[in-house]
Amino acid sequence: MRAGASGFLLKDVRRGQLADAIRTAVAGDTLLAPVITRRLIGRFCRQPAPGEAPSQLTSLTSRELQVLRLVGRGQPNTAIASSLFIAETTVKTHIAHILTKLGLADRAQAVVLAYETGLVQPGENSSLLS
Repeated sequence: MRAGASGFLLKDVRRGQLADAIRTAVAGDTLLAPVITRRLIGRFCRQPAPGEAPSQLTSLTSRELQVLRLVGRGQPNTAIASSLFIAETTVKTHIAHILTKLGLADRAQAVVLAYETGLVQPGENSSLLS
């Protein structure tokens, strides 16, 4: 859907449904198989509201959330420091606090958690404000 698909059907769709789906897409509408709609709704409901910290991350300060978001986007410490106008050693301290508070072993686990909680979404650009 993010790549521009107009709909999604399962491979066991009947011939008549496929023809109707093609007409729907040509008309500019979107069509999703009911099982896909349920999955999308379930995934959407698990995502935090914009600007809201996921429940698993409530122990983090707002600055730690900013750092985790940038770590999740693959930013190195130097780029994080530059984006947030802080020293690289301060970034390292924030990362250490994040790992301790969340019981994570390393930066890789922090990245995974950032995606799993919806703090970072695939395809987001790497700037702090987006």
